[in-house]
Amino acid sequence: MVVQPGDPFNQDQLDRSLKTLYATGLFRDVTLHRAGDVLQVRLAENPIVNRIAFEGNHAAKDEDLRKVIALRPRAVFSTQITAADRKKILEVYASKARYAATVTPQIIRLAHNRVDVVFQINEAQQTLIHKISFVGNKAFSEARLAQVISSKETAWYRFFASSDEYNPERIRYDSELLRRFYLRNGFVDFQVRNQTGELSPDRKSFYVTFTVDEGPRYRLGKVNIRSSLKHVSAVSMRKYIELFANQWYDGSAVQHNATDMQEILQGQGYPFAMVRPEIARNPEKRVVDLLFDVSEGPRAYVERIDINGNTITQDSVIRRQIPMSEGDPYTPTERKYTKAILQDLGFFSTVSVDQTPGSAPDRTNVAVNVVEKPTGEFSLGGGYSTDVGILGNIGLKQHNLLGSGVDAGISGTMAYYQRQADVSVSDPYFLNRNLVAGVDLFVIENNYQTYQNYSEGRYGITLRMGYAYTNRLSQSWSYTLTDRHVDNAYSDASWYVLDQTGWSLLSQLSTTITYDTRDNRMQPHSGYVVRLGGDFAGLGGNERYVRGKVDLGYYIPMDDLTGNHDWTLALTAGAGEIANWGGGRSDIIDNFYLGGNTLRGFLDGGAGPRSMGIPAYTWNGQSYAMHSQEDFVGGRFLYTASATLNFPMPFGADMGIRGRYFVDMGGLDGLRVRNRYTAYPQDMPRYTPVYGDTLTPRVSTGVGFAWKSPFGLINIDLGIPVLKQKHDRTQLFRFGFGQQF
Repeated sequence: MVVQPGDPFNQDQLDRSLKTLYATGLFRDVTLHRAGDVLQVRLAENPIVNRIAFEGNHAAKDEDLRKVIALRPRAVFSTQITAADRKKILEVYASKARYAATVTPQIIRLAHNRVDVVFQINEAQQTLIHKISFVGNKAFSEARLAQVISSKETAWYRFFASSDEYNPERIRYDSELLRRFYLRNGFVDFQVRNQTGELSPDRKSFYVTFTVDEGPRYRLGKVNIRSSLKHVSAVSMRKYIELFANQWYDGSAVQHNATDMQEILQGQGYPFAMVRPEIARNPEKRVVDLLFDVSEGPRAYVERIDINGNTITQDSVIRRQIPMSEGDPYTPTERKYTKAILQDLGFFSTVSVDQTPGSAPDRTNVAVNVVEKPTGEFSLGGGYSTDVGILGNIGLKQHNLLGSGVDAGISGTMAYYQRQADVSVSDPYFLNRNLVAGVDLFVIENNYQTYQNYSEGRYGITLRMGYAYTNRLSQSWSYTLTDRHVDNAYSDASWYVLDQTGWSLLSQLSTTITYDTRDNRMQPHSGYVVRLGGDFAGLGGNERYVRGKVDLGYYIPMDDLTGNHDWTLALTAGAGEIANWGGGRSDIIDNFYLGGNTLRGFLDGGAGPRSMGIPAYTWNGQSYAMHSQEDFVGGRFLYTASATLNFPMPFGADMGIRGRYFVDMGGLDGLRVRNRYTAYPQDMPRYTPVYGDTLTPRVSTGVGFAWKSPFGLINIDLGIPVLKQKHDRTQLFRFGFGQQF
């Protein structure tokens, strides 16, 4: 109360007292009455909230709605707070593109001045984007600009996507995407004048309009370097310029070139080097002159590194990944690498690297802030693959065992053609060094009898070790001890199969050297990878062979031709050879096989040497049974090559659907050199005719797509053989599907 006993009656003070009482939120009604020299205050208290409930909500959970409202049980009820909470709930539904949703608070009065508050919600249908328009565009069509932005018009095939839902934040992001696109194509003065989203009268759809001002298109003029960095001349830096005069100005390429030069200088011992691009427009000639300014930035050294938020992962696991230490120069490049390396661990949902001033102007404290995410994984799966048929799998993995960074797992697969179980443990920092070490125990049974004439199985152990020499160069070693068997051979199988039935012991040492510059190892867009591998079998056991293999991959971005980051041309090639040593042997299951994923359009192992059946015969007075079965027996020399153009599907890029057009080529031979059954009549009575033992290339072409659907990854390829040999087995359609849940 503003007015106090002894104060004169003053209307202004009475009004202020009334407002003060209402402002407490404790009363629903307040009246002031004067009776002589007595001021009577009559109060009606607001009830107490007993319970808060939500009805009709399916798209938003109760707990999510409770987080945004202010009302709480046992708090004082207020109609003003209830009205504000209603608006907050509507905002939640607006963020889910349900702009036609309605919220009606129902107040249920109870005894003892208590109330239940029930929010009746009608969620309505999602408000989708019906039409996207562009105004002011001349250089690019509406269809081309529609490919640039992330928002899409609603269509029947977007039932799993959210890009057709209206979202103001996404619209603002789309404006930035348009700006970047035009800047990459030489429109330095481009601006988005306005972006609007108009809700239809029935509140069921949005009409989005982008108003743009393209401005003139500029070419690149002079490209120069200015260096104030000691011992670094402009002339010595010119070899790092990747841009040329008279090409269309590309702001993204300019920034990338500046970043590359800065990282080169920092790697050469100039940790504080900075490269800033400066442009000068000439509107009359429509030319942009470019100057790279090389200078020394402010000196800063790491004083302390703090790690925050790691409730599970040990400090040492994080600290060993950070490329800088106390006392090292602090640079934006190191900060960027630190964040990228920690994100690649897969242990954290978010990672930030912040800096605060240290004890001196040239000292800085680095704070690495992480938010842990679940790293355990229990999976049940099922699907179909043309490799192994109908399959089911179960697995239990922990990618950060007890916060130590150790990866451990156990899994099993049951399929029509295959049964497999394995246990694996990997330590990515063995003995506290940059050394990956691991062990695998496995059991595998393959039943090939549907399209072969035998089954094979193996069980054993593999010891692994790997080391990264640089960020791009690494080497791995492994030792495998495997007990193997070939069995269930039909009596009329070829001599190749019958002669190798039974058990054998493989003792093999392997190594692989990898040089990898790809920007993304799962879905590369640019860069290349080279792998050189070798296997040496004969450290004990029954097998004696040496096997070598080389694989190459080169990925070419098609951004300049298509204006779209999702187009990539992948060129891959490989070759391998196996040779016996010391008079030893290698079995048919050690051979190279061609087909399936290595040569689409052909059955697994269906291209290459193939033993043919022969009728019953008599040799030197002795009768021999008919060998009518045909077998894929592999070869000792293999080569493959492939060109694949990956592109976004026009109707499903936002749904994670990527298309591809491919041309595959390969050849396989060497069976005649290594086996004794192919010369007639010298090899009688075990003579077996062989077809397809030639390096003459097999070629196929086709199309396919990959879809990261809610049901799992779906891969479909349609391959058509263009060149094939007699008796090769083809496979037009190849399908793979799997799911984890």
